[in-house]
Amino acid sequence: MIDIDEATFADFVAEALADIPPALAGVMSNVEVMVVDRHDSEPDLLGLYEGIPLTERGDSYAGVLPDRIMIYRLPILAICETVFDVIDEVRITVIHEVAHHFGIDDDALHEWGWG
Repeated sequence: MIDIDEATFADFVAEALADIPPALAGVMSNVEVMVVDRHDSEPDLLGLYEGIPLTERGDSYAGVLPDRIMIYRLPILAICETVFDVIDEVRITVIHEVAHHFGIDDDALHEWGWG
């Protein structure tokens, strides 16, 4: 396990988000990305999307709290040996969870190699 402080890890998440193509990033709506140490009941979970995907939002979608994407720092650090491993895993996890915001399910992500 590598040790990376919360601020540096949050920078890696911000860099991964900044790498999302502008055409896609501009469509992201009402979503908050957070760095959390770990999930309460699933301690090995790397990331989680909670919300209503863009593909399921209808005309009545209004006045709701933001969707949330959580990136779990400690489980990612636990599976990485180098800073470069962490950067890669953060990028993969961010892309995976953002894809859920766009309505892409786990089966498709696994098929495309983003599992």
